[in-house]
Formats: sequence, C-alpha cells, structure tokens
Amino acid sequence: MAEPKAGDYAASPASENPVPASESPERHSAKKYAICCSILASLTSVLLGYDIGVMSGAAIFIKEDLHINDTQVEILIGTLKLYSLIGSTAAGRTSDWIGRRYTIVIAAVIFFIGAIMMGLAVNYAFLMLGRFVAGIGVGYALMIAPVYTAELAPASCRGFLTSFTEISTNSGILLGYISNYAFGRLSLKLGWRIMLGIGAIPSVFLVLGVLAMPESPRWLVMQGRLGEAKRVLDKTSDSKEEAQLRLVEIKEAARIPPEENDEIVPVPKQSQGEGVWKELLLRPTPAVRRVLIASLGLYFFQAASGVGAVVLYSPRIFEKAGITSKNKKLGATVAVGFVKTIFVFVPTFFLDKFGRRPLLLSSLGGMIVSLFCLGFGLTMLDTHPEDKMMWATVLSTVTVLTFVAFFSIGMGPIMWVYTSEIFPLRLRAQGTGLGVALNLVTGGVIQMTFLSLYHAITIGGSFFLFSGIASVGWVFFFTFLPETQGKTLEEMEGLFGNFHWREFIHSNHSSQTKNQTTTTTNRDVLLETNG
Repeated sequence: MAEPKAGDYAASPASENPVPASESPERHSAKKYAICCSILASLTSVLLGYDIGVMSGAAIFIKEDLHINDTQVEILIGTLKLYSLIGSTAAGRTSDWIGRRYTIVIAAVIFFIGAIMMGLAVNYAFLMLGRFVAGIGVGYALMIAPVYTAELAPASCRGFLTSFTEISTNSGILLGYISNYAFGRLSLKLGWRIMLGIGAIPSVFLVLGVLAMPESPRWLVMQGRLGEAKRVLDKTSDSKEEAQLRLVEIKEAARIPPEENDEIVPVPKQSQGEGVWKELLLRPTPAVRRVLIASLGLYFFQAASGVGAVVLYSPRIFEKAGITSKNKKLGATVAVGFVKTIFVFVPTFFLDKFGRRPLLLSSLGGMIVSLFCLGFGLTMLDTHPEDKMMWATVLSTVTVLTFVAFFSIGMGPIMWVYTSEIFPLRLRAQGTGLGVALNLVTGGVIQMTFLSLYHAITIGGSFFLFSGIASVGWVFFFTFLPETQGKTLEEMEGLFGNFHWREFIHSNHSSQTKNQTTTTTNRDVLLETNG
C-alpha cells in the first residue's frame, strides 16, 4: 500500500482529532499501554514533589538540630531549584543524544544518590552537598517526563496523559507532608534524616519501570530508526491509520523524505540538533518566536505566582495565622497536600474535553482572588496581634487551601501539557529545557527570598504582591495563548503563526451565536410539527 502524504489529511477531521468514534478493542489496548508508560514516566515528578513536601516540615527540625538561621533555611530550601537548572539544561541535549528513556534512568540514579547523602548528613555543609546532587536529578526529571509523555501519547488523550506529571508531583508533595507528620515524633536527630533518606525509594521503582517502557517514537525517527518508531506508534495510537499519519507527520518534521520507508534510514544533519539554538533564539520565524514567548511566559508566571512560597512555607503561614502547635501545623500541611492532590484530577479528566485556555484562565483567576484574601487575612492578624480574630485565622487557612486547589485545576498541570506540545519537534527538547530552566530560577529566587521578603513588607504584603503578579499573568495568557486542544504536535507552528486573540474571541462568539440560532430554529420547527 502506498504511504499517505500529510497533505492528504489536511481537510480531514482526523488531522484535528484522529480518533474513531467507537471504542474498539485495539483503541482500548493502545490507550491502556500509553497510560501505563505515562504513569511510569511521570514517576520522575514524584522525586521533585516529595522533596518539596518533605523539606517544608523537615526544615523545622533541621533548623533546631543544626542550629541554623532563617537565611540558611531559605538557602537550603530554595537552592534545590537553582541546582535543578544544571540538570534541566543538560537534559535537553542528553535526551537528544541517548534518548528520552535512558535520560529518565539518569534522573533517577542521580536523585537516589542525593537523597541518601541528605539522609546521612552530619552537618549543614554535607546536607547542602546532598541537596546539590538531588537538585541535578530533579532538573533532569522535570524536563524529560512531559516531553516523553507528549511524544508518546495520541492526540485524543495527550492532555490527559501529560497531566500525569502534575499528578505525580502532587502525590509526591502529599507523601512528603505525611512523612513530616509521621516521622516528626521521632528523636530530633533521627526524624528529619529518615524523612529525607526515604526519598530514594521512588528512584528504585523508576529505574525498574523504565525496563518496560518503549523509547519515544519521535526520538527514534530523529535517529532514522523508522521500523522501531512504527512499532511503538502502532502500540500507542488509536488506530493503524492514526499511527501511519503520525509517522508521516514526524518524518516531515524531521525532514526525512516521505519515500524513505526502510527499517533504518539516513537522517539529514539539520534534524540531529545542529543549529537548534540559532533557530530557537537568534533567527526564529515569527511562529517560533511566538511559541517561545508563550512558553517562557507560562513557565515564568506559574512560578512567580507564589505557589512555591505557599507549598514550602505553609507551616510558617499557618503559624502566622495563629496555629502554633508543631503537630497541628504539620497536620494542616497534610491537608494542603491532600487538597492539592485531589483537585489535580479535575484537569486530568476535563482537559481534553474543555480545552487548555478555559481551565488555565479559570485557575489563575481563582488563584488571584485566593492570594488577595490570604494577604488580607494575614495583614489583619499581623496588625492586630492582641485581638483573637478567629475569622481572619479561618480566612487565611481556607484561602491557602483554595489557592492550591485552583492551582491544581489549571496552572500546575496545564503548564506541562501546553509547553510540551507547542514546540516543533526539532526544537522541542531544547525549548522545553529552556522554559524549565526559567521556571526553576524564578521559583528558586522566590523560595530563597520569601522569609526576607515578608520580614521587609510583611507576610500579608508578600501575598498582595503575588496576587498582582498573577493578575499580569492572566492578561498575558488571555491575549497570547491560543487553544491547542485536538491539534497534532506538528500543527502547532502554524497555529501560533496565525493566532490573534480578538479574532479568537470573535470566532467563539460567532460560533455560540450560530449554535443558539440553530437550536432556536430546530425548536421552532419541532413546535410547528407538533402543532
């Protein structure tokens, strides 16, 4: 049979959502296989989540045991993301060199070594060294998991599968909080070391799980291994036709001639990574420039909205809100982790149904309101310390929970989904790595300076500031980010080249008006018929 050309599908619904209407046994099997692989890949994010969650509580005991001050606590907590910058920067090139699959192994091994070092730390310097090693592993994991999942998943459930990264991160945070609460009752010298040391356990399961995972079909095509790529696509696509179409599109993006169909084919030099940074940063096309700005903006505002401060310093926030008992503070942080994890399932099931933009804008809007109310409640408690303002305590506690809930339904998972699917194949690894680096630097700076910031402008003022930054982010998202639902990864460059937000709003309004008119006409016809 002759191989179809990409243009043959230009006007077909399959190019937007190449999924049969019926749930055939083959489609069910492909989805099950893709889901299993995505779950295994997303376990890399458990590493980051656990480290974030466990350090928020462990810092209380480390400060007491090692006799360190607030500045050293800030450095200990915040530097993980800065160290992760090394890993995320290297991960793009590494994954293009040895493949997505073995890059995941590297992430797990490095984090395993770092977790063991932190668990055995005898002083602050050795603890920081272990933090450095673990941070590199986290950087690798952050970059590679969403890229691997996006390249493996069919378009029909790519958002669902890519959001597993955020589910794993939140699950890791919850496990870290539970670890704080469980081991906080042990002796001072033993408790926090066990909390940090057992973080090595997920790494072992991850390395074992990789043995059952296939390589990314897009990476295989980039290496000229078409036969292997076709077999992976056959196992992860909704139909044989979709697998064939995906292969045609990937070959076109990799600049492999369509007539090349051997098991192994030569790959043009330009598709193996040369000149990527020049095309991405120095001489981008208008569409690539817009993709880059959209991606970097999303990565920046996600971190700059203050989620790291809320999640990592939640015991401090609850203390300022009037909860002084150590066990009660750690118990309240478990509630934060539970809410954050539960609500992340909302986009998992609705992302591919309602689209990226509605959930993203709703999520950030709720975060803005929550941050403002949290700042107001903490300001009232801070300015009236002699009064027992129970309403302000309740408001501050509840808005911490609503903040992480709104974050989980959009800003958390959609950042990974959106940014991993909008870059062209030839630029995806480096573009995603660059965005992750910006996210890590922004988050690291906020985490390293939060205590100093709230001492300077009060803790309430800090959250007013985060609310203002998030408001700017909402405007940016509204005007700059198009909807990507149902688009194949290879269609994104054209989508960004033609997007204008005013036309998007107008087209949506026209579509709604048309649907309402059609509904009214059908109802009138029905009434006349019945009459």
